[in-house]
Amino acid sequence: MKKALILGANGNIGQIIAKELADKGVPIKLFSRNPKKVNPNDELISGNLLHADDVLKAAEGVDVVFLVAGIQYDKKIWEKEWPIIMENTLEACKAQQAKLVFFDNMYACDPTKIGNLTESTALNPESTKGKVRLHILKMLWREVEEKSLEAIVARAPDFYGPIAKNSLLHELVISRMKSGKNPQWLYNAKSKHSFIYIPDAGKATVELALSPNTWNQTWNLPTDQAFYSVEKITQILNTHLKKDFKLQVLPSWAISLLGLFIQPLREVKELSYQLEEDYCFDSSKFEKAFGWKATPMEDGLKKCLES
Repeated sequence: MKKALILGANGNIGQIIAKELADKGVPIKLFSRNPKKVNPNDELISGNLLHADDVLKAAEGVDVVFLVAGIQYDKKIWEKEWPIIMENTLEACKAQQAKLVFFDNMYACDPTKIGNLTESTALNPESTKGKVRLHILKMLWREVEEKSLEAIVARAPDFYGPIAKNSLLHELVISRMKSGKNPQWLYNAKSKHSFIYIPDAGKATVELALSPNTWNQTWNLPTDQAFYSVEKITQILNTHLKKDFKLQVLPSWAISLLGLFIQPLREVKELSYQLEEDYCFDSSKFEKAFGWKATPMEDGLKKCLES
């Protein structure tokens, strides 16, 4: 990798990727509306992912593009903006003959298969957001099949970590307990649920991009295979904090009612199956290929409390 462009550079994953690349001596361009340096030598490029010319100009001189952007959590905005963002990114990559690393989630997966999510799990979404993700994945793989570019899809479940932003686990559980409040959760706190540690996700994404044998594949990023429930996570945090906070679980009817007034809760509803049922993310493909496993969740939670 001679030079990398990170689209969506100010987010959780973008910052970690920038640090990992810099540690490996790779020059970096950081692109967002208001980019901020992560490393002293980062090149900052202000622009809008919805503007094709901005993305094309940003990609000049790079050989790998990381698309790690997040947009407003609104299904109508996703339907409108994500196809444009992917189209602009694909066209910029093709123009520069650059490879693409797309940081994806699991929304496109069949909701009946979430108890064992592997790279081969069927893509058969029912939610609007899941259908959007499937659409842009088809856009990407079409270009790969036509040999217009090389790409990696790096997939992750819900995330947590010391610098977490827009993370349910961070906002509803970890942050509240650190500030002396009872934790909260949605739908079901007893079901198993995979969470990826943000530093692991960024490190693994960079390792995939630097490997010659990972391209034109989907990879599940390393995630602790213990599959703790939020109830168990609360117990672990209580032990470290030497407290006895009580977990408050908001049931389906309450979420539906509050969703009439609180937009984020309204948006979560179509993906409620990920919170109601066991959600187990298999990262064994990565572990076998690279020889390391995810940070144990107990260790990651302790880091969150220390930050």
